[in-house]
Amino acid sequence: MSHITHVDESGAPSATTATSQASLHALTTLQFNIMRNDDLPEVEAIERDVYEHPWSMGNFIDSLASGYETWVLRDAQGTVAGYFLLMLAPDDVHLLNITVRRASQGRGVGRMLLDHACNIARSSTASAVLLEVRPSNPNALAVYRHVGFRQIGVRKGYYPAASQKREDAIVMRLAL
Repeated sequence: MSHITHVDESGAPSATTATSQASLHALTTLQFNIMRNDDLPEVEAIERDVYEHPWSMGNFIDSLASGYETWVLRDAQGTVAGYFLLMLAPDDVHLLNITVRRASQGRGVGRMLLDHACNIARSSTASAVLLEVRPSNPNALAVYRHVGFRQIGVRKGYYPAASQKREDAIVMRLAL
């Protein structure tokens, strides 16, 4: 693989290039592992930090016990950068949860997780991936749309929200 380096007037690599190369290096040092019970305390801590209404430890335990496709993405230090959980079915795969550690957001980690999840779905007998996403999560919506997910519906009052209210869920589908 060739690398293009931009230099400033002094001949030194530009800050933007150095940042881009550092981000690329950080992404290439990430490793996927099947989520295990030992991962759950760290996964739950990320979940609680990122979401106002997080999944419970019981949700994660049940997903592992059900045999869902559960994956973590670890950095070079072994820290969980993100994770996802997929429920495989004969016709469709349901992306139940995909989360990026706050410190890893905005670096392409979510896209790596989504690509890996979609590759698992493609290797199954499913014809599509389904997911729900909050309308108040524009970053996730943008990534999903960029990958090719299309809105197919809305689930009214699906998510808990602030002040004892509920938020709709946008239902999206990616044909495989």
